[in-house]
Amino acid sequence: MANTAYLRVYVPATGSDGPVLEHVTDRSRGIRVLRQGEFGLSSESARDDAFVIDEEGRRFVCPRHPRLRMLEGLLAFRTAVTDSSMALLVPESVAERAAAELDRIHDRFPGVRSHILTSPFAIPLRWFALFEQDDRLITTEYGQMTVRYRTALATGLQRVRHAVQVLEDAEFDDSIIEQVNEVVRWLEEFPRDALVELDYGSVADLFDETELVLDESAAEIGASLEALERGDYDAAAEHYAAAASRWAPVHALAYAN
Repeated sequence: MANTAYLRVYVPATGSDGPVLEHVTDRSRGIRVLRQGEFGLSSESARDDAFVIDEEGRRFVCPRHPRLRMLEGLLAFRTAVTDSSMALLVPESVAERAAAELDRIHDRFPGVRSHILTSPFAIPLRWFALFEQDDRLITTEYGQMTVRYRTALATGLQRVRHAVQVLEDAEFDDSIIEQVNEVVRWLEEFPRDALVELDYGSVADLFDETELVLDESAAEIGASLEALERGDYDAAAEHYAAAASRWAPVHALAYAN
């Protein structure tokens, strides 16, 4: 299965957000089990549980909603890929069943939404616009180094909105701005007292520990936006290239697959 990174939103545990959770789970990756389902293979537990963290004396939960995310991902994949082979990968009948089930979920739980975005093999550089380097947490769990960035959702949302404004003022292509705006729209659906977390997940396994410690992707993206805002396009390009070159080898894995 693909190495995967995650962008997660944790809401206060005292709030009400979607269906009642059956379980909570710890932060370990655990053992992945490959399952065959109606809509393809899955290595994720089908339990409607949640990740849970404690931050500054408060408890926050990130519901996994695995079925919801699987259905949304399947339909998004079918829409994004226009190749003629798509009819073989996701036949029309399968897409129709997935869409019908997704409608039923939203009818039953009108407020339900995906709290997790996933990215195979690498991290989209636009995700780093949510964070500063000081938001980074490096720990070792079960003998593996983990890298996460975490900040208040209101802070992350303010940063990424500012990034959109900087890109618009610099007259970047609409397609680039739209990709960043998608992150803005996703975050706007959540309460402002939530937390947002970027977890390198198993993508961290594609780097050695020294590379992870020296990784300053968030700082480079932030510096690039600052330079762009003051009109220093050479410095903006230099900082962006530093982050892009760090991720280029693992981005290539996605295309290879």
